[in-house]
Amino acid sequence: MIHIRKSEDRGHSDLGWLQSKYTFSFADYHDAAHMHFGPLRVINEDYIASGQGFGEHGHRDMEIISYVVEGALQHKDSMGNVAIIKPGEVQRMSAGTGVQHSEMNPLKDSVTHLLQIWIIPEEKGITPSYGQKNFEDNFGCSELILVASQRGRNGSVTLNQDVDMYVAKAQSEGEKHHKTDPHRHLWVQVIKGNVQVDDTQLNPGDGAGIKKVDAITLKWRKGSEFILFDMP
Repeated sequence: MIHIRKSEDRGHSDLGWLQSKYTFSFADYHDAAHMHFGPLRVINEDYIASGQGFGEHGHRDMEIISYVVEGALQHKDSMGNVAIIKPGEVQRMSAGTGVQHSEMNPLKDSVTHLLQIWIIPEEKGITPSYGQKNFEDNFGCSELILVASQRGRNGSVTLNQDVDMYVAKAQSEGEKHHKTDPHRHLWVQVIKGNVQVDDTQLNPGDGAGIKKVDAITLKWRKGSEFILFDMP
């Protein structure tokens, strides 16, 4: 079973300095048919103007992932972490019992394009934590690269949920037969290029939720960039 979430059907927000597309309900955008998919709660595609961003604010009981497509993102939080996130890197913040943070575009003349992803954790009330890793060298192989998982398999960022997050930044055409369990949820989110999920074609900004299958076949063109989530 596959459900297509077309790019043009997503929610939209325009704050001037921030342009956002919402795959699921978020902030003032509410769509009862798109609240979450399994533990995947948020996929926001954000464009942040130079020198702008999200000032200090709080979160709790959520796994928050930042994936920068273009530009840079400056992160500061109440745990003492200060970092710049660039393309090829994946950042995860486990909000747990509560954390304050800010996310800004530090560039003077460039827009930052990123995906903000929220995953509902397996357990509430955990101690807040932070993780960030660079996968740019791995992406050169035009394969699906595991960038986040519950136990940090294969050098991936650790998540407090049974979610495997894969990223492909295709240097050439590719194909992958991904096996899973029929009781799990799969979500494919296309950032750039074209990706085919079995017989379904996805374009930039499109997403696809897949349930009750034991495998999918992914095919992509050179230059494509996309994310695959495998979740309970």
